[in-house]
Amino acid sequence: MSGGVVIGHDGSPDADEALRWAAALAERASWPLHVVRAWHLATAPQPPGWAFGYVPPLTEYEAAVLADVRSDVVAGLGAERAAVVTCHAVHAAPGSALVDAGRHADVLVVGARGHGALARFVLGSVSDHVTRHPPCPVTVVPHGRSALGDSG
Repeated sequence: MSGGVVIGHDGSPDADEALRWAAALAERASWPLHVVRAWHLATAPQPPGWAFGYVPPLTEYEAAVLADVRSDVVAGLGAERAAVVTCHAVHAAPGSALVDAGRHADVLVVGARGHGALARFVLGSVSDHVTRHPPCPVTVVPHGRSALGDSG
């Protein structure tokens, strides 16, 4: 990824808000928008080739994750806006995947909280990681701030 907005998306409501914020920024700045979903086998959806007693290759899991993130982007932005978005499925820990993806970005965007047991109480661990190891400017979109200039 070279330049533009990189956003981490885990399928959570806060990630959806951050996606809308990142898309608005990318549109205003005429930058490309890259949506990254980090995954591992425990978090990946079952690929179509999965069957009891058979573990499909990682490429099939990656394709299933990519299909999920594309679906979430279309749901969050609409088909027309989503058509210009590039989605990435990265087999890595979320914090590390986003720091790596943001190395050549203009800005890295994450939601304040994602999936997890303590998500509603504290800044998410991924948000915390990328703000402690910023590869570029980082924006953490707080809950309720899905649009640029939103004062609510």
